[in-house]
Amino acid sequence: MKVFLAGATGALGRRLVPQLLARGHSVVGTTRSEDKVPLLWNLGAKPVVVDVLDRDAIIGAVEAAEPDAIVHQATALAGADFRRFEKSFELTNRLRSEGTDNLLAAGVERFVAQSYAGWPYARIGGTVKSEDDPLDPAPAKQTQETLAAIRHLEAAVTNANGVVLRYGGFYGPGTGLEAGGEQVEAIRKRRFPVVGDGRGVWSFVHIDDAAAATVAALEHGRPGIYNIVDDDPAPVAEWLPYLADAAGAKPPRHLPLWLARAVGGEHMVVLMDQARGASNEKARRELGWAPGHESWRSGFMEALAA
Repeated sequence: MKVFLAGATGALGRRLVPQLLARGHSVVGTTRSEDKVPLLWNLGAKPVVVDVLDRDAIIGAVEAAEPDAIVHQATALAGADFRRFEKSFELTNRLRSEGTDNLLAAGVERFVAQSYAGWPYARIGGTVKSEDDPLDPAPAKQTQETLAAIRHLEAAVTNANGVVLRYGGFYGPGTGLEAGGEQVEAIRKRRFPVVGDGRGVWSFVHIDDAAAATVAALEHGRPGIYNIVDDDPAPVAEWLPYLADAAGAKPPRHLPLWLARAVGGEHMVVLMDQARGASNEKARRELGWAPGHESWRSGFMEALAA
């Protein structure tokens, strides 16, 4: 297939282009920056400088490329600050809502889009959720706009018979969880605390496994939503101290719930003490995909050693 990849220079886009080429596909990749054009050529993609939020421009770019499929990976998550959640995700929210609508308007039948698994799930019942479980009906104030954008993307794409991939937290090359990555450095500086009892369950996925799942979804995924996560959802109280130790850092600080609410906001309590993880059973069954890195335990060690 000829694939139009929106967000080709992001962490996932950079790992996805080589995997698509290895499967015999060709890639037209977007960037908003002329400076990143050489990167796309070097990866093997044909670059297009265009803003996904410019409706006429992006529709024109897609029409000129005449692709068989669109893969929507456009986000602006680098440097996201959980303490200033609403502000940090403002542009990504627009890319997930307006950007999705603009790309769908180009009328390409095969469509795969990035969503997120984890804190968006309702904070009731079991700690590990499937795609059939409801999203949070009452999100914390700082996350309301982000969850609304996620809901918009998922509804728009599934209504158009597309595929939505709810990825877990990324780690590995080009992410914040690699040697020298921003999240790892925050942990080294003890700026990433365990809140309350750290009962919030997180699901992770290595960036290369996320790319492999995207290729599988593109090639034979049926319309719908899939969790793309590893086999080992775990509470913050388990994975965060492990990551700190692997990074050679001191153990993370502990914040009581009342103090986390006061200095960070209710969303910090949700993320760190109430969030639910996700199951990959459907992706394994229907996409024929399995994570090469079954657990963040060995995966974190590999990412930090790279």
